[in-house]
Amino acid sequence: MIATKGTGFDVVLVSGEPYADHPLSPVGMIARVLDAEGYTVGVIECPDWKGKEDFLKLGRPRLFFGITSGSIDSMLVNYTPLKRERAVDPNAPFQSRMPDRAVIVYANRIRELHKGVRIVLGGIEASLRRFTHYDYWGDDVRRSILLDTRADILVYGPGEIQVVEIAKRLDRGEGLDGIRGTCVMRAEAPEGALVIPSFEEVKADK
Repeated sequence: MIATKGTGFDVVLVSGEPYADHPLSPVGMIARVLDAEGYTVGVIECPDWKGKEDFLKLGRPRLFFGITSGSIDSMLVNYTPLKRERAVDPNAPFQSRMPDRAVIVYANRIRELHKGVRIVLGGIEASLRRFTHYDYWGDDVRRSILLDTRADILVYGPGEIQVVEIAKRLDRGEGLDGIRGTCVMRAEAPEGALVIPSFEEVKADK
């Protein structure tokens, strides 16, 4: 079952874009693969991040919240390459206004309202910020988005296979280490891992 109303869902997906039950919709695709595996899925589309109601209306999911800005980075939605705020298009079929760095804003709002809930990040905005990265908009080096959101796991690239594995593991009470195509935060690198420069090293060498 996939719905935008109700409570008692296994998974709740949060997107900065309107939900469409279509293969070209990232949230639509993820919702369908979870539904095919027998999980109930709630979808929160274009939430009002300034209030609490939208993040509470579907209740607390049994397994996790999945968060994405949608099919495009929120900073590209809101600003031109010259860093000017984009004008509203009166001819657009819908207006999807989302906050700057939407994934961080949504995740922190959920953390505030649903203490201890599992959070899974996905989509282009999270994928491109999974490691230390240069932020064009702030002209600065920023740390991994996992730290800013305090998420449990980040799925990068197409996530249909990973999100099902995450749901199954959480359903069985298992950990999330070792899922290909994902990132998690750990205090120490596993044995044999390739260690890249740290945030502090990159920021000092910019």
